[in-house]
Amino acid sequence: MKENAVITIISITIIVLNMMRIIVLDIKNAIMVATMAEVTTVTMAEIMVATMAEVTAAVMAVITAVVMAVTMAEVTAAVMAVITAVVMAVTMAEVTVVVKDVAAVGAGCFNLINN
Repeated sequence: MKENAVITIISITIIVLNMMRIIVLDIKNAIMVATMAEVTTVTMAEIMVATMAEVTAAVMAVITAVVMAVTMAEVTAAVMAVITAVVMAVTMAEVTVVVKDVAAVGAGCFNLINN
């Protein structure tokens, strides 16, 4: 009888120890899953922030380059229009003076010939 009691106690102890081992393994697995989920979440968040920063910088660089190119083209066109207008005005004024001088000389020569 005594031997049966000892065997029963040992059997119960083994069962309890196995249950405790299973519980410890379950807790360890739960901690590992939670840790991996947290690490994955943090890593993905950091990757997204870095990626968004790089994408934003690249897009802003392209937009800035395009805006600068368009602005420079417009400024150049406006400046060239003003310069062209001024040069044409000065040239026409000079041509007009020369034509008037030539006309005056021609009229003077005509008067000399007819007199």
